[in-house]
Amino acid sequence: MRIRPALLAAALLVVAGCSGPGNETAPNVPPLVSVSTTPTQTPSETPSPSTPPTAKVAETLCVRMDQPLVQATLGTPVVTLQTKVPPADFGLPTYDVCQFGLSTSPNGPVLRVGISVLPATKATLAGAQKAYAATKGEAAKPVAVGEGGFGTSTFVVYLLQGRLYKVSGPPATLAKYVVLGQEVVRQAPGLPEPPPLIALPDCERGSDEAEKVMGAPAMVRRDGQTALGDLVCGWVNPTSVLSTSVRRTPNAKALMEPIRKSPTAQSIPLGDEAYVDTATGRTTILVGDDKLVELVPLPARAIDPDTMTAFALATSPLYTR
Repeated sequence: MRIRPALLAAALLVVAGCSGPGNETAPNVPPLVSVSTTPTQTPSETPSPSTPPTAKVAETLCVRMDQPLVQATLGTPVVTLQTKVPPADFGLPTYDVCQFGLSTSPNGPVLRVGISVLPATKATLAGAQKAYAATKGEAAKPVAVGEGGFGTSTFVVYLLQGRLYKVSGPPATLAKYVVLGQEVVRQAPGLPEPPPLIALPDCERGSDEAEKVMGAPAMVRRDGQTALGDLVCGWVNPTSVLSTSVRRTPNAKALMEPIRKSPTAQSIPLGDEAYVDTATGRTTILVGDDKLVELVPLPARAIDPDTMTAFALATSPLYTR
């Protein structure tokens, strides 16, 4: 499935138009029309199979930030802008991200800065806070950053000029993350608009089945690679997200055990072992001794297992060949 950039831009304007006073509920966006013909315009990103595209808006923000301020605020030995931009942070909302390394170790702590890929309103912010509260993590407190938000000792999320911003990292204090959030506010003016299409050709094989899982076409695409070179594919619209990724761990087989024993697990014939969770739609595929392929629909919900299986069949060759 191809997505016309002009059609995407028009749909994004519909979402942005929902941010006026008295209109801060989840936007009622009409589904886009699937287009199978070749686009008449060049997409905003033209990726090649060997060179994944990047989210320039987040990358630009991290380049602008005051690194000595970040180092002094968090008290870290170093602050290094990482040149390999990480994949998007998939969720509701989904964020484009960039990050700083905070130690000399390649596996050390990082500071992540994210910008929502879709326009946001106060209702979007409230939804993000509600979703965080459902995790039952550290109690969040309101913060006076941008147009208001919330945070803990490890992150702040706030609204600014029609986007949500998220700054997260290692444990510190809420006050320190407020300082970092305010630095992002200072550097945000004049940032480019997030492109709707950041896509890799390999991920296209899953687009038709992704639309069936989500119930509507994707308004935004976010594909990339992990630091280890594993492909990440993502389809995003205002009410649903679907992503594929890989978790590398020597405990892969052990982690499959509770998945296998779940009363809502349905076995599917992929990889060495694979299951669809009929209650959440989450699909997990074991490949070898150390690789878990994870296909995650959000929000978690009961999805026809045959629909998720069809999506898994379309995308699993990216990870099992």
